Amino acid sequence: MNITVFTGNQPRHISLINTLSGIADKVYAIQECITVFPGEIKDFYDNSDVMSEYFKHVRSSEKEVFGEISFLSGNVYHMAIKDGDLNKISREVLSEALDSDYYIVFGASYIKGWLIDFLIEHRAVNIHMGVSPYYRGNSCNFWALYDKHPELVGATIHLLGKGLDSGDILYHALPAPEATDPFVLGMKAVKVAHDSLYARIADGSIKGYDAIKQDRSLEIRYTKNSDFDDKIAREYLDEMLTGEQVKEFMEKRDLSMLVNPYIG
Repeated sequence: MNITVFTGNQPRHISLINTLSGIADKVYAIQECITVFPGEIKDFYDNSDVMSEYFKHVRSSEKEVFGEISFLSGNVYHMAIKDGDLNKISREVLSEALDSDYYIVFGASYIKGWLIDFLIEHRAVNIHMGVSPYYRGNSCNFWALYDKHPELVGATIHLLGKGLDSGDILYHALPAPEATDPFVLGMKAVKVAHDSLYARIADGSIKGYDAIKQDRSLEIRYTKNSDFDDKIAREYLDEMLTGEQVKEFMEKRDLSMLVNPYIG
């Protein structure tokens, strides 16, 4: 079995690639790269004082859950490109990665052109870090926590579509209730998404799910990257939930809001 993954270069993205390599003969990994020190080095995000403080928490929690950046497994065939370059890559260049059994998108830039048509035709799966249709767009789990909804921190595993996070839903994956730091909760949501995908590809059950259309009337927030600025980050840091508050909200989670939920 071969798997092709379109993803990023942070520890959580590397972890997905290496996790899937455990059940695949070959993993083709196309990684879009930005700095691995967000908040410290100005790149996709600013390096203002508040962003530096915020992303210090992000990097610490990511390291706790996924470890440091690392080398890829031996059966991974790797292509590194700059963030935003994916739509410039030709079919010929990617041809070796276009004969896989599964296509996974996680943290890639917005895919357009011939590639999105190919991926939709081949039933590609997107890992959206956020519980759709309630939270859509960018940094959805941040906004769920900002809105004091830790029970809606998780992932949506859905078929890739041409709209942002708009594809039909296969299932939701969410962390089990526990008293935990909100930043760590966000990373544990990523880990649960990875674990669920590993399990459901390994046993073939992912192919048995009926895809459910998203009900846009249930949307709580749709956010853009530009919505996350110093003011919002400062408010979040100053009013962050405690671990016990996180657990209390999570224990009241309404599972009827979810599709084929995987709780891990």
